[in-house]
Amino acid sequence: MVQRVLGLFLILFSTVLIPPVIISWLYHDDAMSVFLVAFSLIVGLGLLFWLPRHKYRRDLRRKDGFIIVVMFWVVLSLSGSLPFFLAENPNLSFTDAVFESVSELTTTGATVINGLDGLPKSLLFYRQELQWLGGMGLIVLGVAILPMLGIGGMQLYRAEIPGPMKTDKFTPRIAETAKTLWLIYIGLTITCATAYWFAGMSLFDAVAHSFSTIAIGGSSTHDDSFGYFNSPLIEAIAVFFIFLAGMNFSLHFFTLRNHAIKHYWKDEECRAYLFILVLVTLFSSIYLWIYQDFSDPYSALRNGLFYTISIGTTAGFSTGDGYGSLPGFFPVLLLMVAYIGACGGSTGGGMKVIRALLLYKQGTREIKRLIYQSATISIKMGDKSIPDQIIEGVSGFMAIYMVCFILLYLTLLATGLDMITAFSAVTSCLNNVGVGLGEATNNYENINIISKWTLCFAMLLGRLEIFPIIVLMTPIFWKQ
Repeated sequence: MVQRVLGLFLILFSTVLIPPVIISWLYHDDAMSVFLVAFSLIVGLGLLFWLPRHKYRRDLRRKDGFIIVVMFWVVLSLSGSLPFFLAENPNLSFTDAVFESVSELTTTGATVINGLDGLPKSLLFYRQELQWLGGMGLIVLGVAILPMLGIGGMQLYRAEIPGPMKTDKFTPRIAETAKTLWLIYIGLTITCATAYWFAGMSLFDAVAHSFSTIAIGGSSTHDDSFGYFNSPLIEAIAVFFIFLAGMNFSLHFFTLRNHAIKHYWKDEECRAYLFILVLVTLFSSIYLWIYQDFSDPYSALRNGLFYTISIGTTAGFSTGDGYGSLPGFFPVLLLMVAYIGACGGSTGGGMKVIRALLLYKQGTREIKRLIYQSATISIKMGDKSIPDQIIEGVSGFMAIYMVCFILLYLTLLATGLDMITAFSAVTSCLNNVGVGLGEATNNYENINIISKWTLCFAMLLGRLEIFPIIVLMTPIFWKQ
């Protein structure tokens, strides 16, 4: 059954290569043959998986769910690397091609490519398209699949507590849920592209950047990212749509269905998400005004807001001289905020605001227990108590998360990277941010091969929220 599903995934994924062929024809670049060859190879591989099992039918088990979720991202990442590997411009090694593909599909946005402005339009479009498709997969992963598998407290979204998908019926089946959420996702993308176009972007750039904005991916068609446009209006549009994409997409659904924005404010995770970003934006703006040479508070606010929303939600876009040029401890602060990331059920990365909120509530409960030792204190969201099973799941997730960070960090140090580069690279890739410091300030081109494969693993770990990959690595899973 798993083989049949993976074959179908590959066949469907091959259609992703058709739009770049059309773009190549429209712009008369020299990459059309690359996508045609890649299309043929991926279709052939998909048929090889699917045909022997195409008549086989049975219900998917929970165990199959873990395997399919992991194999979906791994197989598509490897298949998606073909156009990068086959293209003459850029001339990427197999390692670099896989790194680029994994980065785009996981919406990390870390790149090994120099000279984006000189790439064929079709390949630029393909990079953005991969991020957009990765974002579509993330919505279903976060809202439907991870809760079903009970990953790290994400079963919260099927528990009896207030909020979207909690007190209201959403849709009874994953396929119907996916369809509903994808329609919202497509609608936001079209609206974002239109806004970019009206603000002065070319049609190509508007569509391409709408893909990476709604996916919270951070990739651009230009080396200078949003600094290329040097437009406060375009930056404001980006901030607005990144902020929306960082919310739980089920909130958008209930807001549209009921024609009321109260669902945003009623949701405790959404309020915490807003509070964190507003607080960090104010602090960032004041800090930049004091420590960087801005002529007026407006410029400091413009940069503080853009970088806080961009890095805090794990998008990773930049302006001007880029992330590495920010003063003092500001870049590290933003990476720490990225650890929290966006809301559950969004296209953003990080450990998610909902988990950070529950960890905070668990911490305050332990303090109260020390003061009131005989009291029974429960953790609540709204007026409903959270089951201890969910709190344990979140605590377990955080523990494994930190262990993974330490092991990945030590691995990068062992390969010869300096501490700053290793720290920022692991933080960035594990949280799917994409930006870096040290050797990775501009891109990851000069990172050694072992580090690149390690970071590919980190990106997949972060994107799949750790547990699906860890579960597959345990012998007991295969003995059942």
